[in-house]
Amino acid sequence: MAQKKVDVLIIGSGHTGGMAAKILTEKGIACTMLDAGPMLNFEKDRELKPVHELPYRGFDAPGRLPHVFQASEFNANMWVDEKTIPYYHPPDQIYNWVRVRSVGGRSPFWGRQSFRHSDYEFKSKDHDGFGENWPISLKDLEPYYPRVEEIFRVTGHTDGLPQYPDGKFIEDNSPWSGAMQRFVNAGKKHGVPVTKARSALGKDGMAASINLVIPDAVATGKLTTIPNAIVRQITVDKATGLADGVLFVDRHSHREMVLKARVVIVAAGTLETTRLLMISNICNSSGALGHYLTDQIYGAGIICSVPEARDGKGGKGLMGGGALIPGFRNLDTKSDGFLRRYAVNVSNNNGPFDARSLPFYGKELDKKLQSYNGSSFSTNIMGETLGHYENHVTLNKDVVDAWGMPTLNIYTKYTSNETNMTKDYIDTMSAMAEDAGFDILVKNYEFNPPGFSIHEQGTARMSDDPKKGVVNKWNQSHDMKNLFITDASVFVSAGWQNPTITMCTLAMRASDYLAEEMRKGNV
Repeated sequence: MAQKKVDVLIIGSGHTGGMAAKILTEKGIACTMLDAGPMLNFEKDRELKPVHELPYRGFDAPGRLPHVFQASEFNANMWVDEKTIPYYHPPDQIYNWVRVRSVGGRSPFWGRQSFRHSDYEFKSKDHDGFGENWPISLKDLEPYYPRVEEIFRVTGHTDGLPQYPDGKFIEDNSPWSGAMQRFVNAGKKHGVPVTKARSALGKDGMAASINLVIPDAVATGKLTTIPNAIVRQITVDKATGLADGVLFVDRHSHREMVLKARVVIVAAGTLETTRLLMISNICNSSGALGHYLTDQIYGAGIICSVPEARDGKGGKGLMGGGALIPGFRNLDTKSDGFLRRYAVNVSNNNGPFDARSLPFYGKELDKKLQSYNGSSFSTNIMGETLGHYENHVTLNKDVVDAWGMPTLNIYTKYTSNETNMTKDYIDTMSAMAEDAGFDILVKNYEFNPPGFSIHEQGTARMSDDPKKGVVNKWNQSHDMKNLFITDASVFVSAGWQNPTITMCTLAMRASDYLAEEMRKGNV
């Protein structure tokens, strides 16, 4: 007896897997979603213990998660254990691969910054000659961005900047604090736009797939979710050459099972999606699979003190709030030494001052902190990195994970483009801070290693040309018309933006297209 096929099989339950499930089930298409981790139990998984009850007093076991800077003993249950699923990078090419395995993926943990990409990203080659253009433009996504922004409840201010496209916002017309207004004015002097941040309000304290999109899919009665299902291989029908399902194993028992499907959507996250496609030996007629790994530089910045706010003299209205400086370089003119753009997160707070910013110790440090508390002003970079072919991943068949799957070798490094971009950023922010009357205490030109931003992208890029990309403009595999990829692996360039809203927009658009193709019988 032939095994029954599910209509659409979705691998991964993060933002884009959840979005695909929502759109397809609401159109009456039955979906089965597999996730490698468990269902989240918020009562159990979010229980906090006092620090004195933790063996390492909150710092976590040394060496357990060496690449996850965000890890502590308080949140250690969130992250994938690198001993269970190891990966390799050369000693001189550090890569921080931050992973979560639970239903919802990393979506409960993102920073919620919500931006549209502009045609400076989609048509980046037209502007500077590097790399390739996306096969789509902002106009192609304009019908979908507002729908996604409405789901996520994005707050922001309408600014009318072509590099920072406006959206369907819950409008933020709040006034600047006094210190922020001084920085805004300094920006105008330097030709740098300082704008309100744009972020997802979400619902009930979260903006994750598990509370914004998956519940809508569940409500249709058309979604089946299978947790703890580790997909080992996407299977192929030898007669048609199309994907016809998956082999997966139970995370606990290691029992192997088969699930057949009419359509497969891969939404496992950039590097896990790439690893699965490589293990399955599919979707690589272009030779692009695994190449062009990119992300964004984070970590470099300045830390200042607002003199008038020291010694508790800040007063109401002087301190507080934040801002976003969208990419402003390489628009109409060319910068010396680097391509593309960086954006800046600006923070101005009246809370405790960071002791690491002050070159004092002991009682003298305590005295300085009492004075400086409530006067902090800082900036952090979000810089686009370039998609070089040489930045790539390969399978390591000699080292397997706990379920016998080959692991990844990751080869990527930054170049002088990132170094020069960072110098321009620090110098520009310093000049603005000085003009605003702030005291600069720290200038940090060092950015974090690749992967730190947790915005890995590009290893299954889209292209109209099957010889240059893994998927077409609809996120559909060039090699298998019934396989779609909806995570950030399809991105052609990184941009400076948090990718989540664009990822979800592409997933929504791809799902609309898939539903129509299924209706027509083309898939």
